[in-house]
Amino acid sequence: MKEQLEKIKSEALSRMEAAGSLDSLNEIRVAYLGKKGELTSVLKGMKDVAPEDRPKVGQMVNEVRELLESKLEETKAALMKKAREEQMEKEVIDVTLPAKKIRMGHSHPNSIALSELERIFVGMGYEVVEGPEVEYDLYNFEKLNIPKGHPARDEQDTFYINDRILLRSQTSPVQVRVMETKKPPIRIIAPGRVFRSDAVDATHSPSFHQIEGLVIDRNITFADLKGTLQEFAKELFGPETKVKFRPHHFPFTEPSAEVDVSCFKCGGKGCRFCKGSGWIEILGCGMVHPRVLEMCDIDPEEYSGFAFGIGLERIALLKYEIDDMRLLYENDIRFLKQF
Repeated sequence: MKEQLEKIKSEALSRMEAAGSLDSLNEIRVAYLGKKGELTSVLKGMKDVAPEDRPKVGQMVNEVRELLESKLEETKAALMKKAREEQMEKEVIDVTLPAKKIRMGHSHPNSIALSELERIFVGMGYEVVEGPEVEYDLYNFEKLNIPKGHPARDEQDTFYINDRILLRSQTSPVQVRVMETKKPPIRIIAPGRVFRSDAVDATHSPSFHQIEGLVIDRNITFADLKGTLQEFAKELFGPETKVKFRPHHFPFTEPSAEVDVSCFKCGGKGCRFCKGSGWIEILGCGMVHPRVLEMCDIDPEEYSGFAFGIGLERIALLKYEIDDMRLLYENDIRFLKQF
């Protein structure tokens, strides 16, 4: 038994000295001190030792165990220190090197244009409201005087979830929701994403943004609409900007008009930017149709109002002289960092 214990001690100490990592050291511990280890096997064989020799053998086993455990702790500490030193050498930091520059992002051209538009209209006393992008056909068409079978639906063909629910083709449904829940006077703008099944090209996208405006009160006339949009255009494009209204048709306004502004590049003389006309189209507008007011429980004999719709991307393209709408959505940092 004594010879066996000496052999176990010698082999274990030799292996500990040769151990190069904490994993290999743990294997040694398991091999000699684990439940099925060499020293444990010796203890299990104590039943075969003569009763009078058991105290002496037990003492020898305990001495070997204590020695091995002590050597294991000592070797473990040395290996941990060595690993730490190697790690420090690999992870050394040269404090004389220049620091990494923090690259700050900035607003997207659409966001810049939207902030500018909101600033102008909030300054005029308008409230900014939002509504759901997934909308009911009732709000997107029916309550805007566009019943089933109306030709205007073809111009605003959108994405349907079922017969009653769709992705809104305009932010005008927000106006209807406000008129249903809030009595006049009303003065709001409703920015948001809209959807139409258009092919992607330089001026069209199946997803884009609109800003709709609505004013409802007593004695509101077309003159109020013209004055509002004229002030808006001058604030956005410059004090020398002129505004022109052209008759048009929208189902939810009557009368309706398209609005042009004098070219802010050439001052109305005619250039490549305005295609030689001296004018640039920016939005559509009109007086709220009496039937729309009636469907929202507002008496058209007592109240009147006007509405307008602005394409956010169109404003961004004009303001920053961008000739392709797709650039706004390609996330090319070389393009976006210019703004």
